[in-house]
This record gives sequence, structure tokens and C-alpha cells, in this order.
Amino acid sequence: MHLLEHGGNLDGMVRRLGLPEEDWLDLSTGVNPHGWAAPTPPPESWYRLPGSHDGLVEAAADYYGTEALLPVPGSQAALAMLPYLRRPGRVAVIAPGYAEHGAAWRRAGHEVVPLSASQLAGGAGTAFDVLVVINPNNPDGSRFTPETLLEWRNGISTRGGWMVVDEAFVDTMPAYSLAPSCPLPGLVVLRSIGKFFGLAGMRAGFALGPPDLLARLEDALGPWSVNGPARWVARQALVDTAWQAAMRDRLHNEGDRLERLLARHFPQRSGGTPLFRTVLTPRAPEIHEALARRAILVRLLDRQDGLRFGLPPNETAWERLDRALAAVLKTEPTRA
Repeated sequence: MHLLEHGGNLDGMVRRLGLPEEDWLDLSTGVNPHGWAAPTPPPESWYRLPGSHDGLVEAAADYYGTEALLPVPGSQAALAMLPYLRRPGRVAVIAPGYAEHGAAWRRAGHEVVPLSASQLAGGAGTAFDVLVVINPNNPDGSRFTPETLLEWRNGISTRGGWMVVDEAFVDTMPAYSLAPSCPLPGLVVLRSIGKFFGLAGMRAGFALGPPDLLARLEDALGPWSVNGPARWVARQALVDTAWQAAMRDRLHNEGDRLERLLARHFPQRSGGTPLFRTVLTPRAPEIHEALARRAILVRLLDRQDGLRFGLPPNETAWERLDRALAAVLKTEPTRA
């Protein structure tokens, strides 16, 4: 099976260029570089089968504002399984966007039609059996208000359709989330622990939606789909409200800083979220390669017409990125 290209493929770049892994600055994933400091799980979480009465669901219900949720082994697992829970039909998927969505629906035999954010804004997605939206979108950061999304859901659900909303990057802007509106017929919301909390390696997330659909998804994923240590760590992270509030402020500030840095080197205004910024440029492959030869990995967009930059983890990394862009693009380093 052909695997799609994603950010985070550092191993491949290390092998291709022969630069030591410890020398690399990986800005390709959009994962929070200041992740929640996970404590060591208790020994029993390793030695017992995961249970459903460990407090995780209750902690998630408080965080997301709904009890209509199911822990899943990363939102990736849920989005890959959902297409098999309904008969093949016509599926609209926001594009550009996270390519795994379209690939998953195609694998399950559905007809996939990519629609731009502007086409969706005009209501084109409501004519389909399923509409897949990423809000805020990855990689361009475009977003839709909850009122707009709920209006689309109304039109789709009356015909027995679904609207799937991937909210992997919404934690920094929770007012855009549809989680508190769940459960509603035909609405499925996918949430991730990996991006905002920075716990990408844990592979834990949540699917939110109607109880009957979540029960079918749970059956399809099988028992104990989220391991015990991951459940314990996720619960601790979800109840740490002080960290969450402070981190949202920090990420908004650093996202603005990244916007200013990129604006100094690229003439086009960048789009994105507090966790990443994207610039469009016809020189994207060339710049991507030049940065890689300086051991800086950024995300080359699937259409190869732009680059996505995650947040540098510290001041040394900020200065390194600034200097590298100045050298590659023949611009002046920033002073911000």
C-alpha cells in the first residue's frame, strides 16, 4: 500500500542527506514544541487491560463539553475506519487539506470530490452524501464558524448524510469547535491529543458524535483500542486547565511571531494557525531542499506550491530559522 507523504518524516531525510539526526530542526509537523510534560504512568496501567471506568471519558467530557465521545487510538484511526461504516456514496473533502481523509474514503469505495474552501463557503458541500471539513484547515488555516457548519449539517443530515469535522488544530481557538454541539444526527467531530498537547507519539484522540454511530465505530476498532498508559496520560493532560490556558496564550504569541518572521522573507502573506504558518511560493521545492541541506525540515505541500512551518522550540531555533531563510532567499534576518 502506498503511504502518503506527511510532515515528520525525519528518518527519511536523515538517510537521504546523511546529516546526523541530532543536528536537525524539525518544523514539519505542526505539533506543539512545548508539549505537556507527561508524568510516568503508574505500573498497573501497563499490567492490566485498559478499563472504561478510569476517569478518561469524564475528563474528556469536561474538556470537550459533551459526553457523546469515544476514545480512539489517534484521530487517524477513526478517520480511516469511518468510511467503512456506510455504503459507498459521494464524498466532498476540503482541498487542499489533510490528504488521509480523501484516501480513506476512496479505499472504502466512495467517490471523492475535492472542494476548495471558497466552494464550501458557497454551499457546494451540502449536495453530497458526506462532507469532510478540517476546521481550522491544514495547511492553509482557513476556518468556518460553528453557525455555518451547523447550517451545512442540517442540510446534509436531513438526507441521511454525515458531516465529518476534523478539529485537530482547534484547541488553540476553542470557540470554533463543534464539540459542545454533539451529539447531533449526522455530525462526527474528530479531536486529537497530539497537536495542542504535543503528545503526538501517544496516538490518542476522540471521536464525538451520535451514540449509535460511536458504538459502531467502537465495534469496528475492537476492544482495548487505546492502551492503558495512554489513557492515564491523556486524562491527566485533559484536567490540567491551568496549563491549557497558559499554553493557548503562549501559542498565539508565538504564532504571531512566526507570521512576522515569515513576512520578512516571503512577499505573500502567510496563513495558518497558532501552531503553524504556511506560505505559498513557486520556489517551494527549491527552498524546501535548501533548508533540508541546512538540516531544517519543513513541510512541502502536496501540490508543491507552498511550505508549512511549525513553531521553533527555543530562541536558538528561532534564530537558526531566520538565518537560514535569509541565506536561502537572500533577504535580511529579522530583528523581532
